[in-house]
Amino acid sequence: MPRDTKDAVGADAGGPLADLADLILNVGRLVRARTPEGPQVVTLTETERQVMRVVDLYPGAAPSEIARRTRLQRTNVSTALRSLEGKGMVSRAATNGRGIAVRSTERAAANLRVLRAAWAQELAVILGDDLDTVRKCTHLLSHLEQRLTADDQGGP
Repeated sequence: MPRDTKDAVGADAGGPLADLADLILNVGRLVRARTPEGPQVVTLTETERQVMRVVDLYPGAAPSEIARRTRLQRTNVSTALRSLEGKGMVSRAATNGRGIAVRSTERAAANLRVLRAAWAQELAVILGDDLDTVRKCTHLLSHLEQRLTADDQGGP
């Protein structure tokens, strides 16, 4: 952690890091509320979304790795993977030995393209053309995501 962690955290729950976490959670909820629905979009539960994110970030991950990275119970990941497989979003294949590798499908990629286009359109209306700020924010959030999904808190 940085040397000024105490200052960033503050003596109470009102520090800038808590404010950032609170805003991330709320903005995510608001963006999700504007996610398109209909036959062109495969509807996913919150657990399925978390699992798909890790599958996309770490293609070929084993179910146990997905559970570690999402911080979900292994049984919940197994249930989500069965559902995602039924929806045509993931495929599972045996690896050398007794392992299983999970990968997203073309249907999942197409679904994600539809969602990303809708999210981009929604945010473009709100943020306009301030892409330098968007890139800086994206860099920060990507760094946070990589650290939070790492196998341990020490690295990616």
